Amino acid sequence: MTKAVRLIEQRLNSVQKRVWTRMSTPARIQEFLDRLPYSAEERYRSPLSVLQDEQGHCFDGALLAAAALRRLGFPPLLVYLTAQRDDDHLLAPFKQRGFWGAVGKSNFVGLRFREPIHKSLRELILSYFESYFNIKSEKTLRGYTRPLNLTQFDRFDWMIEDAAADKISDRLDDLKVFSFLTKRMIANLSPVDKRTYRAQLMGANWAGLYDPTKEE
Repeated sequence: MTKAVRLIEQRLNSVQKRVWTRMSTPARIQEFLDRLPYSAEERYRSPLSVLQDEQGHCFDGALLAAAALRRLGFPPLLVYLTAQRDDDHLLAPFKQRGFWGAVGKSNFVGLRFREPIHKSLRELILSYFESYFNIKSEKTLRGYTRPLNLTQFDRFDWMIEDAAADKISDRLDDLKVFSFLTKRMIANLSPVDKRTYRAQLMGANWAGLYDPTKEE
């Protein structure tokens, strides 16, 4: 067990520690995130705060997932997904037997868990494309970064200190973005069909959804 994992466990009460230890697989980490109410607050929570407050948005959820994956022996990674006329998104990717999977917290049904069956990071990210759209039915995913290893933020105690999330966010903004759509592809994208739209937004907190009309 790493020092950072011991540090968070020292701060948990008995109930929170039981919740923490039940996250014994990537799928069970996702189950925990799925039970959490989606927060529309414009603040970042550390993994400790997510466990204490029992809520969070995609950034908070990805940090929690990375911390929980670290406890299981995976490196604590984040991948930043970039979007046009929409919120960006964060995932906690992991690799098993050479294949990529991911854990995530999202207002959208399809932007969460992926089984470790993807041969490359690009293949993993592309699996989110059809489910990534805004409230105007526009498909909005445009690119992604290489994984950011959060061990470099251990000196800021990112697993227990909310303030460290600002430093992580700043670093993510500096990472190179790999785009996968050409201008012609973007111009020819079809809108999301109504059935998919309804299904993907099942249970969403509408207060936490991006409104692209504010850009118009």
